[in-house]
Amino acid sequence: MADITEYDVKYLPGVGPSRAKLLHDELHIHTVRDLLYCFPYKHIDRSRLYYIHELNADMPYVQIKGQILSYETEGEGRKRRLVAHFSDGRGVVDLVWFQGIKYITSRYKLHKDYIVFGRPAGYNGRINIPHPDIDEVDGLSLANMGLRPYYSTTEKMKRSGLNSRSIENFVQTAFSRLEQPVEETLPSYLLQELHLMPLDEALRKMHFPQNADEFGRANYRLKFEELFYIQLNILRYSRDRLQKYRGLNFAKVGEYFMQFFTQNLRFELTGAQKRVLREIRKDVGSGRQMNRLLQGDVGSGKTLVALMSMLMALDNGYQACIMAPTEILAEQHFKTFTEFLQGMDVHIELLTGSIKGKRREQILTGVKSGEVQILVGTHAVLEDTVGFSSLGLVVIDEQHRFGVAQRARLWTKNDQPPHVLVMTATPIPRTLAMTLYGDLDVSVIDELPPGRKPIQTLHQYDNHRETLYRGIRQQIVSGRQVYVVYPLIQESEKMDIKNLEDGYAQLCKVFPEYSISKVHGKMKPSEKDVEMQRFVSGETQILVATTVIEVGVNVPNASMMVIENAERFGLAQLHQLRGRVGRGAEQSYCILVTKYQLSAETKKRITIMTESTDGFEIAEADLKLRGPGDLEGTQQSGMAFDLRLANLGRDGQILQLARDVATRILDEDPQGVNPQNAILWKQLVALRKTHVNWSSIS
Repeated sequence: MADITEYDVKYLPGVGPSRAKLLHDELHIHTVRDLLYCFPYKHIDRSRLYYIHELNADMPYVQIKGQILSYETEGEGRKRRLVAHFSDGRGVVDLVWFQGIKYITSRYKLHKDYIVFGRPAGYNGRINIPHPDIDEVDGLSLANMGLRPYYSTTEKMKRSGLNSRSIENFVQTAFSRLEQPVEETLPSYLLQELHLMPLDEALRKMHFPQNADEFGRANYRLKFEELFYIQLNILRYSRDRLQKYRGLNFAKVGEYFMQFFTQNLRFELTGAQKRVLREIRKDVGSGRQMNRLLQGDVGSGKTLVALMSMLMALDNGYQACIMAPTEILAEQHFKTFTEFLQGMDVHIELLTGSIKGKRREQILTGVKSGEVQILVGTHAVLEDTVGFSSLGLVVIDEQHRFGVAQRARLWTKNDQPPHVLVMTATPIPRTLAMTLYGDLDVSVIDELPPGRKPIQTLHQYDNHRETLYRGIRQQIVSGRQVYVVYPLIQESEKMDIKNLEDGYAQLCKVFPEYSISKVHGKMKPSEKDVEMQRFVSGETQILVATTVIEVGVNVPNASMMVIENAERFGLAQLHQLRGRVGRGAEQSYCILVTKYQLSAETKKRITIMTESTDGFEIAEADLKLRGPGDLEGTQQSGMAFDLRLANLGRDGQILQLARDVATRILDEDPQGVNPQNAILWKQLVALRKTHVNWSSIS
């Protein structure tokens, strides 16, 4: 028997080639299966009828039964509208349309019974229902309608007459044409053990549930499956990587590490730094290839941990490399490492795109021969001309700035895959880390070095400029420097946002006695670097910028971060920007400047920022408020599957259960030979969009 779920959706009755193209282009629906997995964004109860005299403009959606008494048109041209006077015998309400007038009058007859469904609105003291759904009463059973699905559509679809009702009809047709239930994707023993709906029933109830309980059970089944296969994929390939890739064995901690620790390290490591170094030491000495994610807030000391890990590589005769997303950050690492390693016999070089000619050739020759022991670089490190003698450890800083495929190229720099340490100053919530980086071992530096004062975060409305300017002047008079960050470069007519160009001009007017730098993403890299370096050196007192300064710049003398239109930024981004200050011993401040009128969600974000400096707490709140798709880093994470239903901010318990079940299955059937699990491996193959083993190179 043919499986129609794999058919092109254009062959479904009522669709056809032109509508199929719209479904392809607008909703990425190609097959009947895609259509069945295009879930409604909401359901509305269609089982109750109201009387017209019960209606008011505050009601969400209502359903009434009656007849159209008469039609009339009002207005002219674009303001022309059609009004149908509709009565249920007890009252009269107006049904209103602003387009499709000829179609409506020909389709719906006078004095015939209809059921009308829509949202009541108030107009000139009367109730009307704009653009309602209308169904003939004949053969319509309210008891069987249950919860009515509503599907997302685009303007282009609506202009072509393809609305939510159209998709609903297509889905109903698809289910009616199935000659057998949709093929199950989970083993029967899991369905029984976890009390899950069969897939066919879950899909039907997701679209057409009779009640909220049915919908909830269907939703749970599909969310579990979605998260389960992500975890099964991650964990299976993580185990495969451990078996397949024998790690370089750093058998000893030797002279380089000990000399640095005893002679060059001028302060005590925090307990968190010591714990992470022990975890890394255990990894690189285990004979397995390390693949570790190092999380830590800005200023927590990740760079020092990375350097000491590199010294372990040097002690065992290997080279080490650190790759940063920008030249400024790479230069900063190079300067920091050089200062830390002063007096030690370690050859360290910097390789960026702006280093050319003879100097570049010298560096490449040194790296190839092994003379260069530590290479600090940008994307330039990935070029084919860069070859290592014996690369033992790769550190990737701000890993979300690099695509997975880019990171994979570093593996080709050595015959045997080097150990990998990826670092991020963007705290990742636990549920997100389990999904995006579930195959990596995770280390967290969760304490700041002693002597650092917590940054004071204040909220200020943008009509209190004089107070703000006094605070800026006070910091500069004290010998400090100030960042001022804007969300836009030039004025947008659609958004009332203070923009960088106007802001820069205003600050130059208010502070004529000070030097002010300006940096934004549309400047040439060389121009940007010049302005950044002027601020880093202290030549300028104020840096006006967009979010290009979010990552990497270390200016301990900067003590104030002013964020204009802070309501336009997400929590994680605000936290990253705040982390640009507070790097010295002086008290630092972050001023969140907003307009007076704020939404409830924005007020919540601002309150979280002013009350907490804990990056992980803020990241969890951001995930719950915005969802994973908006969080920085998720687009290039190497996730194997898109999330259709699950929400990592709210479905942590389902995710944990899915991970536990996947772990147990792999423990019990490590070779994948148990017949009852064959369905799992078949489904993994069907879901995987690429043959590249992303998990092993995340």
